Amino acid sequence: MTTSTRGAAKTPAVLVLEDGRIFRGRAYGAVGETFGEAVFSTGMTGYQETLTDPSYHRQVVVMTAPHVGNTGVNDEDPESGRIWVSGYVVRDPARVSSNWRSQRSLEEELRDQGVVGISGIDTRALTRHLRESGAMRVGIFSGNALPDEGTMLAEVRQAPEMKGADLSAEVATKETYVVPAIGEKKFTVAAVDLGIKGMTPHRMAERGIEVHVLPATATAEDIYAVNPDGVFFSNGPGDPATADGPVAVMQAVLERKTPLFGICFGNQILGRALGFGTYKLKYGHRGINQPVQDRTTGKVEVTAHNHGFAVDAPLDRVSDTPYGRAEVSHVCLNDQVVEGLQLLDQPAFSVQYHPEAAAGPHDAAYLFDRFVTLMEAERA
Repeated sequence: MTTSTRGAAKTPAVLVLEDGRIFRGRAYGAVGETFGEAVFSTGMTGYQETLTDPSYHRQVVVMTAPHVGNTGVNDEDPESGRIWVSGYVVRDPARVSSNWRSQRSLEEELRDQGVVGISGIDTRALTRHLRESGAMRVGIFSGNALPDEGTMLAEVRQAPEMKGADLSAEVATKETYVVPAIGEKKFTVAAVDLGIKGMTPHRMAERGIEVHVLPATATAEDIYAVNPDGVFFSNGPGDPATADGPVAVMQAVLERKTPLFGICFGNQILGRALGFGTYKLKYGHRGINQPVQDRTTGKVEVTAHNHGFAVDAPLDRVSDTPYGRAEVSHVCLNDQVVEGLQLLDQPAFSVQYHPEAAAGPHDAAYLFDRFVTLMEAERA
């Protein structure tokens, strides 16, 4: 990705999809060129949390909400230390930020962090195209001396695909750090960072959990060195088929029957650890309004998602695995995609979405309480 921080308001920009479709607009954020996988997010709010979610590493995010940037940017809401999206696509950026918490505009933040974006295009048409044709590679090019269309398309088609990408170590912490419990400490959890969002350990800390956040390359020995009451595997980017290391580590945790909770990428890791396959979704689930049913209670939740891969597990029966019986605990009501797994013979479960809900509804917050209940039962 090459960028400039020059003013972009009237600078021409072009978005080129790998199937040859082209959209022309204006530069938004940094000026230059960038490449990634084109995906769309249906959230009408929470753009700052979306931009800083490490799971969006190497993706160009198209916002389906037409007006973006209304509330500006602050220093309290980021989910990590930087913007992770490769590029950003909006229809109508806010001209003025209007919120008492705003410290600068969204475009200023994109420009300062070197994120190339495009505005002024028909994002509805682009979203419909991605729904029909599937997520694909894309390039955004901006500046007064743009390459010809053939050159831009050739560059897009040379960019790496998301399928087969091993990315979690690129976004995870390099050193272990600790998020202390809020109030009385009740439990210790080892959290394997595959692209963790800042709100996730905070949600556990609110429940009296001291969270030791470990790098994606952590071994079973590293995990048990902190003497955990439970083990957590986080969300993260990339293809779960490449995550042989984390799968082996999770299998070691399952062998010891330590209470285990995984979300998003962690759900896919659990699926692989149990012997299920994974596959790439046509265009994925991204946004904060996805309906999921908890099959253990029958309750329907509106949930926050960001995933392009899913677990291939049977919905209609309990499965035998090397670690006991397993079943699909949650399912997406839009397309019947597996959204959660649980073991019936030991304390382990996972969901494909984001119960920390930053941004998003809090319907799934009970899952952190379910993790606490598992640890309480194991201690008893």
